[in-house]
Amino acid sequence: MGDKSGFNQRLEGLRLNVNALKEVRVHVPTGMAVIPNKEGKRGSLQVYASITTNDGYIGVEEARRGLELFGSELRQEAAANPGKHPNIDLLENIVQSKSRVRTDVVREYSAKPVPESLLRELPVMVKAFGTPFHVYDETGIRQAAKELNAAFSWVPEVDGFGFRNYFAVKALPNPRILKILRQEGMGADCSSSLELQIAQSVGLRGEQIMFTSNDTPASEFRQARDLGAIINFDDLTHLDFFIETAGDFPELVCLRYNPGGLKTGNSILGNPTEAKYGLTREQLFEGFGQLRDNGVKRFGLHTMVASNELNPDYFVETARILFETVRDLSAELGINFDFVNLGGGIGTPYKAEQKPVDLMRVSDGIINAYYNLIENSGLPPLRVVMENGRMVTGPHGFLVSKVLHVARKHKDYVGLDACMANLMRPALYGAHHEITILGKEDAERTHVYDVTGSLCENNDKFAINRPLPEIEEGDVVVIHNSGAHGHAMGFNYNGKLRSQELLFREDGTTEMIRRAETPQDYFATLNFKGSRFSELAR
Repeated sequence: MGDKSGFNQRLEGLRLNVNALKEVRVHVPTGMAVIPNKEGKRGSLQVYASITTNDGYIGVEEARRGLELFGSELRQEAAANPGKHPNIDLLENIVQSKSRVRTDVVREYSAKPVPESLLRELPVMVKAFGTPFHVYDETGIRQAAKELNAAFSWVPEVDGFGFRNYFAVKALPNPRILKILRQEGMGADCSSSLELQIAQSVGLRGEQIMFTSNDTPASEFRQARDLGAIINFDDLTHLDFFIETAGDFPELVCLRYNPGGLKTGNSILGNPTEAKYGLTREQLFEGFGQLRDNGVKRFGLHTMVASNELNPDYFVETARILFETVRDLSAELGINFDFVNLGGGIGTPYKAEQKPVDLMRVSDGIINAYYNLIENSGLPPLRVVMENGRMVTGPHGFLVSKVLHVARKHKDYVGLDACMANLMRPALYGAHHEITILGKEDAERTHVYDVTGSLCENNDKFAINRPLPEIEEGDVVVIHNSGAHGHAMGFNYNGKLRSQELLFREDGTTEMIRRAETPQDYFATLNFKGSRFSELAR
């Protein structure tokens, strides 16, 4: 099959676990073409899985990307030998005809299962608490925290502190979870008054809190200052605003850097040059000079340019940019830095075939950059900190819901008692979340469904064209990876009430850590005297 060396390198760059893929079914005009997981087909299987959209299609753009993966050598061989490489021929035809083809990616449940101990308890939880609910696995969360801390245990201490991950409270703003993470040595990354209060409620104070916000009101700057939090300024104008409204700068101050064209973003945060966050490189020199001249003694540098990134080399390059910037700022301004904050953004594999970020590979790459750019430049020790949220809690949360209806119209729909008010990532980003049907974990995925909620919005869908086992009314559906930006992004459109949150503890017991909202909660903020609403809010 031609020269496959370049093809194999490109497959390696996809960072897919091919064993998580069972087959890909392509709906061609003559029927269905199946690409199985077997010798001689696994390359095509990975290509097709990687280019299929989350709603189950391959169009012109996706087909072109697939042809790039196959490469010119294999495309030339396919053109010279019609019928020898049907999977290449199909992509060529999609491009030429400007068509769009339905494609089903069938994954192995065993590649991304619900933890066995939690799976056994879910029927008990459903009976005791009702649905829908989010449940978080304490064991998994603690293990993720330990692995992150271990990977960066080499970070030198400055003023008695080494590596710290400031958990992004926005990902899962529940004090019970933050208390667990505090026990694992994490701090809190906050961006609002209420997030500061959540951090304070679990005993976090001072430099255990990083306050990074944008378009910040004076009251929140004062609140962060009074807590002793590290204030991370997002804009040059905020420095004068702080002086005018909050008083003198604290001893330690951080600035957020937007590297612009030096760094590419991703689909969630977008292109850094189009992002509203952070100071330009030129503004950093002005800003840190102003801070120095206003009596600040300790300095930090922060950036955050991607979210849910799975390429480990991305974070090494981010560290290199920050280290170079620290070196240059220190030389020109005569200041020393306490830390660099690499931001968060370490992703989690939402799809079964995606590989998690290799933390040791990230760490090793950052160590090399640190020695080359910090130690070899003669700079004093520099702490490295992060603010990951998603990778810590995301994979260890599950939205559990019950099937209310199965409707068969132009296509088949599974209607749940949860909706996008409980998990809006699929509607907002077109995001993929794996789905398990309780009791049918190993059943063949013979049916294709749209899995929907009950909002008066047609994008209220958890999955589109998803291969699943046959589903019946009353089945319990488990939606994976809801432990970050799940419940936190809830809302009350259509009068929907936010669901309860449960903690599956290490000892096997279950704790309700947030009750479900009630009509009384919903009406409590209404000011309509003498109405029925006033009575309900009491």
